[in-house]
Amino acid sequence: MKFFLDVLLLLPFLILFLLESFLKLLIPKRRKSVAGEIVLITGAGHGIGRLTAFEFAKLKSRLVLWDINKHGIEDTAAECRRLGATVHSFVVDCSNREDIYSSAKKVKAEIGDVSILVNNAGVVYTSDLFATQDPQIEKTFEVNVLAHFWTTKAFLPAMMRNNHGHIVTVASAAGHIAVPFLLAYCSSKFAAVGFHKSLTEELAALGITGVKTTCLCPNFINTGFIKNPSTNLGRTLEPEEVVNKLMVGILTGQKMLFVPSSLSFFTLMERILPERFLAILKRKVNIKFDAVIGYKTKEH
Repeated sequence: MKFFLDVLLLLPFLILFLLESFLKLLIPKRRKSVAGEIVLITGAGHGIGRLTAFEFAKLKSRLVLWDINKHGIEDTAAECRRLGATVHSFVVDCSNREDIYSSAKKVKAEIGDVSILVNNAGVVYTSDLFATQDPQIEKTFEVNVLAHFWTTKAFLPAMMRNNHGHIVTVASAAGHIAVPFLLAYCSSKFAAVGFHKSLTEELAALGITGVKTTCLCPNFINTGFIKNPSTNLGRTLEPEEVVNKLMVGILTGQKMLFVPSSLSFFTLMERILPERFLAILKRKVNIKFDAVIGYKTKEH
């Protein structure tokens, strides 16, 4: 009972902070400068990672680009240099912890302390549980969430010492809303969202005020990884618009980014609406894409 009374006493603060949040919506947020910052982006050889690298290059950041695809990372690096940035590229397998640690050691020794880390590398297999091979499930978790632990453990200590830095987690709307035939992917993205939230709380508990965190959770993106996606929640997003939202979020210190922003309302509804109504609502949302179904009903 005492707890609920204590909560009631907090109501004036709730009203005050709601008013403050509303006023902030009306005032443009100041964007921080990232010129000269060492920015490391995983999965920078294609898609969101590549376009994010281009945006940081335009802002005069020093870039460290990681990807498993040598050709892709070289193409990204060449374009970033054309945009005037200093670039260092590494072929790194983000499913391999030792490769991450050894590459991180080289970065710190040869380039310096990373101050902005963009954990973007990801894999997806569009199949049901039975058609998703065991090594594919393992790789999904190794790249989509475990790699975040290894990169953050490697680069966060310097940020904490300097009380300056930014950890960016590229997750997905599938880290909040479960989708059939993306079981491994959704599970890994739920874990990535949890990683972001827990890391944010841990930094606060340690009194580290200068290291910021941002988590990106977009709807389907037109990158070719998922074939023929569609949903009544909205059109398939173009990578450029997602990266634009991401950059604004990083530069203004936003913690959670939904693209489109209406997704945040849907995640709230999922928590408060009755289960039977949600089942009807999800049929209306009608998420579709090409998937391999391994489960077969028994023939009689």
